[in-house]
Amino acid sequence: MEKNTEPKEENFRLKFNGEPHSYTRFNLTQNMEGDNSQVEMKLSSDMDEEVGGNGVGENLNHNSNRKPYVAQKLGCTPKNLCFMAAATLLIFIIGYLIGYLVHQKKDVTPICAASVATFEEADAIETGAAPLMDWDDVKKLLAQKLTAAKFEPVFSEFSSANHRAGSPGDEALAIKVIKKFHEYGMKSWTNEHFVKVDDPPASGSNSFVFKSGREERPEGFLSYSANGTVTGAVLYAYYGREDDFTFLRDKSINLNGRVMLVRAGRISFAEKVANAAKTGASAVLIYADPDEYSIGANTQLFGHVHLGSGDPYTPGFPSFNHTQFPPVQSSGLPKILAQTITAAMATSILRQLGGQNMPVQWGGPNKLGEESDVITVSVNNVLAEKKINNIFGVIKGFVDADRYVVIGAQRDAWGAGFAASTVGTSVLVELARSISDMVKNDGFKPRRSIVFASWSAGEYGSVGATEWLEGYVTSLSMKAFSYINLDGVVTGPKGFKVAASPLMHSLIQSTMNEVNSPNKAGTLSSQFARGNWETSVLEPLKMDNAAYPFLAFSGIPSVSFGFTSGTSDYKYFGTMLDTRENLNLVTGNQVPQLAEITTRFAGHMALRLVHDHLLRMDVMKYYKVISMQVGKINVKVNAVQRMQPQLLPKALSMQWLIFATSSYSRASSRLMADIQNCDLEDIEMCRIINDRIMTVERNFLSLYVSPQESPFRHILLGSGPHTLKAVSNHLDALRTDDSKADADLFRKQFALATWTIQGCANSLAGDIWSLDNEM
Repeated sequence: MEKNTEPKEENFRLKFNGEPHSYTRFNLTQNMEGDNSQVEMKLSSDMDEEVGGNGVGENLNHNSNRKPYVAQKLGCTPKNLCFMAAATLLIFIIGYLIGYLVHQKKDVTPICAASVATFEEADAIETGAAPLMDWDDVKKLLAQKLTAAKFEPVFSEFSSANHRAGSPGDEALAIKVIKKFHEYGMKSWTNEHFVKVDDPPASGSNSFVFKSGREERPEGFLSYSANGTVTGAVLYAYYGREDDFTFLRDKSINLNGRVMLVRAGRISFAEKVANAAKTGASAVLIYADPDEYSIGANTQLFGHVHLGSGDPYTPGFPSFNHTQFPPVQSSGLPKILAQTITAAMATSILRQLGGQNMPVQWGGPNKLGEESDVITVSVNNVLAEKKINNIFGVIKGFVDADRYVVIGAQRDAWGAGFAASTVGTSVLVELARSISDMVKNDGFKPRRSIVFASWSAGEYGSVGATEWLEGYVTSLSMKAFSYINLDGVVTGPKGFKVAASPLMHSLIQSTMNEVNSPNKAGTLSSQFARGNWETSVLEPLKMDNAAYPFLAFSGIPSVSFGFTSGTSDYKYFGTMLDTRENLNLVTGNQVPQLAEITTRFAGHMALRLVHDHLLRMDVMKYYKVISMQVGKINVKVNAVQRMQPQLLPKALSMQWLIFATSSYSRASSRLMADIQNCDLEDIEMCRIINDRIMTVERNFLSLYVSPQESPFRHILLGSGPHTLKAVSNHLDALRTDDSKADADLFRKQFALATWTIQGCANSLAGDIWSLDNEM
């Protein structure tokens, strides 16, 4: 019988990593196969002799007709009783030894020990349903870490005369940034892309010849222009806005095939070229007018004309070297030539133009140009592939580490790019130093993480930032809840402007009330936001802003801000004159002081977003934006139905779009009520509410257009036929019976926009069982 028990016990040990996990003293009868046969144990030969022919095994079996063997022998001789006592004691000792050995082996089992240690460590970690530090203390700590004097050495360290994207100078700065992140104890990493950029010809040049004059060869250029040579008559088109071309068309001037001469400013170079292309123009020449830009008659301009962001040869997907996508081009690439010229060259052309008189508000008394003012333009840019690196560092949160705010700055520039990139990079590094020091040495524990990003190829249209978004769009979804842009944060001392998602407007306003103005006489609000702060401070987020793809492509609430020179743009952007000396002249040598304030402003917003239990985002703000646009559409629909009833029958009702708008209002109100009633100590409840807030921006991205064809899918702040603005413009075309108007296409756009808003309201309302007919 003993032979049968040994392999069964061995099987038991193998199955549980060589050690039985539990034994009971009286559970020796059950084997691994599950049978209930009893295990017989022979205690000694003497006992066998004493019991004669009746074996112990036989008498241990219960029998209803007989008493147990021991009971029968209670009256036996003392010798027999001694044998029985010894046997009982032996059984007890064997059981005790087995139990003791098992207990000892369990104590040294690696798996059990590891699990116990892990559990104990988990208990020791401070998850902190509430922040351990008061917000006022957080603000004071940040103020202690930042001083204007600390920026001087940082400016010197990150200044570079030549750091165009992909150049050795760009890589040298990237190495400096990542070394700083390592120095601050941050986890850091790099992100490599292979992008196509358009540079001026390595040999030869771009050129133009006006009338029979000499050939002019400007050194500046516009990346992503079409290449070739065209000949056409010059036509002055002011800033190249849609309204400017409408004005020329209304004067019965032929626009087809013309070479448009336009001023820099007001809108981006890409928008000027796109507007000109719509009129049938053959080329665009852009210059900095001396009345607006006092930068010298011979200063060269640099820029790009891709109506979009990112690598235009990988639209909608990342430019990783291993992505085997077929060749494709962004729809935002222009089909016409574009070139910058100097103010001196433009002045020479303007003086020789004929035709109708230029309007006084356009800068008369020059002429607009006539058909005999012929010019030949040649563009021979070279498309090349470059490797660029984005640099990242992270300060991890203590509660929701997988939720993070991203703070980024452009690192490259056409030339020195002091205002364009050096100041922003310096602010990024100083902010990383200050907050990491607060976490390391002062006990600050952010609930959520902060990611610091240094982008390359920003001058070519936010290429580095956009490629990162395209490459990691699935990873960023519902994790990155905000982006803070540090590009161009100091360009003057006279104004303070902010462009942002409406979700962040309340946070911006409260931050302006907390951060001191440069003269320390009051807050930013008291100096720059007198009266209606939205009117005096807020401005639209433009497509050439690095924050724009975060908002309109990825649905991440974003903000861009900075000190300005007042109403005009910084005149040295896109030139080789964007130096430290010139920025000092423009700011009155206040660059370090202004940089300190912008760092505080960015820091306060970021820290507030990672410190509070609930994200500081006001979902009610979007209701105002939606209702304003829907109101305009309502007026126009009624007008078209009245004037062109055959195009839009009465069956097309505004009811559902208005109902969707009301649904958003009710859903956002319910969320605000949930926030008011939320138990802030309930970590899971806070996370659920924060997730509802984070869905808003993303749900305004239209699901019904391709990100490759229309990357900026945001129906309120994006660009393309899916937006409410496009719906409104289509109604204008229908009302004027424009040949490009399509009633069926309009109705499709109208329906999809309606459902996008309704879908956003449904998501904002919460779980599917929280919806009802009212939503």
